[in-house]
Amino acid sequence: MLKVYGLKVSYFTGKLEAYLRYKEIPYEFCPMTARDFMRTIPEKTGAMQMPAVELPDGRWMTDTSPMIDWFETQHPDPPILPEDPAQAFLCRLIEDYADEWLWRPAMHYRWSYPLSSKLLARQIADAMGRDIKAPGFLKRRRTEKRQKRNFVDRDGVTPDTRAHVEGSYLKLLDLLEPVFQARPFLLGDRPTLADIGLMGPLFRHFAMDPVPGIIMREKASGVMAWVYRVWNARAYRTGGDLARGIPDDLLPLLRELAETHLEALKANALAWQAGEARHGMTLQETAYRDIQTSQYRAWCLEMLQARYRALDETTREKLDPVLQSTGILEPLLRLPDVESHYANAAHAPFGKSLPVFAEIRNG
Repeated sequence: MLKVYGLKVSYFTGKLEAYLRYKEIPYEFCPMTARDFMRTIPEKTGAMQMPAVELPDGRWMTDTSPMIDWFETQHPDPPILPEDPAQAFLCRLIEDYADEWLWRPAMHYRWSYPLSSKLLARQIADAMGRDIKAPGFLKRRRTEKRQKRNFVDRDGVTPDTRAHVEGSYLKLLDLLEPVFQARPFLLGDRPTLADIGLMGPLFRHFAMDPVPGIIMREKASGVMAWVYRVWNARAYRTGGDLARGIPDDLLPLLRELAETHLEALKANALAWQAGEARHGMTLQETAYRDIQTSQYRAWCLEMLQARYRALDETTREKLDPVLQSTGILEPLLRLPDVESHYANAAHAPFGKSLPVFAEIRNG
């Protein structure tokens, strides 16, 4: 049986577990210790990140997106990607938006509000720090400061951007609520990769953390119900058809994705190509400054561009009007092909992974 190393409060561990549960792939959950995180996982995968998966044959994997792609080759039925290539591309876009943009409001709500940060620091310190000999209050204090510094402050969340970051979450709820009042999942009667991707932020962070959880319960009960519907979905009993084409009620979400996520990926890619360790950007009239440039996020844009260019002409003719009307096509294709130089990308999820916030080195 494969082993999943992570935490029950982890963004991406929740995403992977939702996928494994839906596909009915048995796994053993192994709570990650500090030693696992700082020594074993980097040695095996190249990065201090979770989740990490140890296969029965001794191989290790990390990074949920390529991991899910690999699991699909081993457990293809039912597929998590729609057969319609236009819908499949849409799923990739939404997964990337959930992974890289919604990370900001998720981390902000967790680590900027004491009601959440005190609770989560205790949970993480108690879980991961059980092999560290130090007073509990000190482990919790260090955890709280480290998480806010690493995942909030250096990712552009400041008093000047706070309202926009929180607005991204509130707007997401407004955009998703009518969708889930109309049908069980984003594209129809069964989950797709788009649903699994959104489970990263919406499950373990927005639904479970105190501050965003209160907001979701009061503002978007349909989204809250969807979270637990995905968590409880099983391939053998959650069947049904998908919608034809791209549902009209998803177009506002795609516009939001274009104005936030794709513009952020573009600014990061430009900084990466220029060798700049930090960069700024303006999104929806809000100026973000001093963001750490990410090679991994340059790779995300590189992959989206490659997937779009791999679509056949018939699919593009059907998809391009949607992408054009929602503002996706222009930022997606504004830059020449991005080159992230992610050396081990061809081997993902095996080989040495790339941390999202790896330091930028010129030359």
